[in-house]
Amino acid sequence: MFESAEIGHKIGKAQYKSAVGDLRAALLAAQYALLEGRKIPVVVLISGQDGAGKRETINLLYEWMDPRFLSTLAFAEPNDDERDRPTMWRYWRALPPKGRIGIFAGSWYSSPIRERLEGSLSASALEARIGQINRFEAMLVNEGGVVLKLWFHLTKDAQRRRLKSLERHPHTAWRVSKWNWDRLKTYGQLQDVAGHVLRMTNTVSAPWTLIEAANDRYRALKVGRCLLDALLAALARTRNPAPAVAPSMQFNIDGRTILSELDLGLKLTKADYASELARWQGRLSELVRDPRFRGRSVVCAFEGADAAGKGGAIRRIGAALDARDYQIVAVGAPTEEERAQPYLWRFWRHLPRRGRFVIFDRTWYGRVLVERIEGYCSDDDWLRAYSEINDFEHELHDAGVIVVKFWLQVSQDEQLARFHERQNVAFKRYKLTEEDWRNREKWDAYQVAICDMVARTSTGAAPWTLVEANDKAYARVKVLRVLCQRIAAELQQAPRKPKSRRGA
Repeated sequence: MFESAEIGHKIGKAQYKSAVGDLRAALLAAQYALLEGRKIPVVVLISGQDGAGKRETINLLYEWMDPRFLSTLAFAEPNDDERDRPTMWRYWRALPPKGRIGIFAGSWYSSPIRERLEGSLSASALEARIGQINRFEAMLVNEGGVVLKLWFHLTKDAQRRRLKSLERHPHTAWRVSKWNWDRLKTYGQLQDVAGHVLRMTNTVSAPWTLIEAANDRYRALKVGRCLLDALLAALARTRNPAPAVAPSMQFNIDGRTILSELDLGLKLTKADYASELARWQGRLSELVRDPRFRGRSVVCAFEGADAAGKGGAIRRIGAALDARDYQIVAVGAPTEEERAQPYLWRFWRHLPRRGRFVIFDRTWYGRVLVERIEGYCSDDDWLRAYSEINDFEHELHDAGVIVVKFWLQVSQDEQLARFHERQNVAFKRYKLTEEDWRNREKWDAYQVAICDMVARTSTGAAPWTLVEANDKAYARVKVLRVLCQRIAAELQQAPRKPKSRRGA
């Protein structure tokens, strides 16, 4: 794969001097157009061999462009916060907002390549990681972003000469260690692994550009022109590229659905409610004190019809936990900061550390519910969201997060009665809004969307639990019981291996 970057490309001083002025002016103009539009985030991945000039190139981009609107993210050994969360968490949080350029020195490619070289990642596991990366990058592009991936290549002899050159100068000698020389000995293995990863991730939406890095001037101009071309192409784009969408749902000819078949008449007596509530709250308290839970975390996702009792169920979970160990995230309309990122970003940022809970009151499923029904996103956006959400939840599960999802369902008559109660009780009146009444008018459309959502996203790693919620007591106990059963079942499985302390 690397033959095209071993030709011996060179740029002379005069040619470089002649070209660099116009290139800098064009890059600045494109950067300001990007900033003014505030519609496109740009992610630049700079990867490659040791000593290939990654650091120098990043410094040069800061010299050529306005540094106020650039950010550089360098990833080394993960800290405690990062080790306690999914591998991709630190990259998710570091994505640039719309209108900005984020340069990643080291990225989500570094760790799988290193782990494969060390033998700690099997061939099949590497293929799985590659698939996750491809789907993640496709999501960024489908959200309107640009992913520019640059690989700086050196032949083995060129890399040896570069390391010796760095060692000779006092200002750069510190950058070369025994580890670099030891790594040079595995040059062939690195080429094999990196070549395979680059081939499998060289996608239409996020292709790789190989850059021969032996000549500094050639490398600099090549990077500048690649970045300029990517910016101009994005600025000229009138709409996002059309992504592959999910297949259409099959409708049941008898009109029966998973929601219509729920028995909403289920209820508990006051005495049964009191005893069952105490039982399952006590069980939940025991489970979170289990030593095995220290290596796990829980993401509780609550969705449901308006006035279905999500808040009451959440409060009963909180009553069984130490307030220091859980967080409730109430999700409303996205803020300006959140709208500048992929729609999952505002949920990524709240993921819990090991031994902790996060309870989401409304979730990432808003993309396939309210955004779908109200037309806040295109059909392509919400259709592709099903697979993106499944990928997200599987990554959580693979990282040891226990994902528990609840849909609370009430009948239309019960919802109306609760609306009137909120209207007539002063301390509940704030809960009822004009939007609640508007949503009620679209009841049938929401029922179709809910059935689609459950059918497409109820997986073995993150199944949906449908809760009959006409009786609040029954619903609260069912939520606690299912939550305890899920946690207990997960804790019975083999202990999770701790993440490597070495960085990517």
